[in-house]
Amino acid sequence: MNSPMSTLQYTADFSAPDQARLARIGRKARERLTAIPECYKLPTDKAEIYAIGNFVSDEECGRLIAMVDAVAKPSRAFDIDYASGYRTSYSGDPDPNDPFIRRIQRRIDDLLGIEPRNGETIQGQRYLPGQQFQAHTDWFPPNTPYWEQEKERGGQRAYTAMIFLNDVEEGGHTNFTELGLSIEPKKGVLLAWNNADERGVPNPWTIHAGMPVVKGEKYILTKWYRARRWY
Repeated sequence: MNSPMSTLQYTADFSAPDQARLARIGRKARERLTAIPECYKLPTDKAEIYAIGNFVSDEECGRLIAMVDAVAKPSRAFDIDYASGYRTSYSGDPDPNDPFIRRIQRRIDDLLGIEPRNGETIQGQRYLPGQQFQAHTDWFPPNTPYWEQEKERGGQRAYTAMIFLNDVEEGGHTNFTELGLSIEPKKGVLLAWNNADERGVPNPWTIHAGMPVVKGEKYILTKWYRARRWY
């Protein structure tokens, strides 16, 4: 894996149009999250990562788990398929028009203060023992085959919101590998992070991994927000 700073060689490619938008989205989310007393900022000055407990109730978690199970299929990571071992979870998108899903989506939109139209459809993921998502960033490097497509579908990913839907018996932590931060999955907790720095430049320190589940299973919901309208 490359060091975080080596991945900054391309940052000039992001001078326009998304950098100003990323900076603006990050600033608004920062103002909103830091004003919430129960919101905890993880201890690092290299990235903006926040956690809020009890963002969804136990009942909502159970309902969401059932919805994930109903749509889960072997995961892909854009141009890397399940067989590679890079991302070995099961994932799927619950119906975005379901009223319950719409309420959850709106709750996240309101929390971060990001335009709903910038949000991708919520994705659910299920990890069984041994399954993982190796270290990756949620923002898109320009030297990838899918960037030409993604830059026309809303551009760069600005923010990530992830909700843990259950307690995992053992393993399954979300590790920010270059920051030395490891977050244990706890039911109802929302984890949110800015994929850019304060300048609006994609932040290599946000590289993270879904560590292998050792015992039990792990369920999460993820919602990504783009710099522009997503479609």
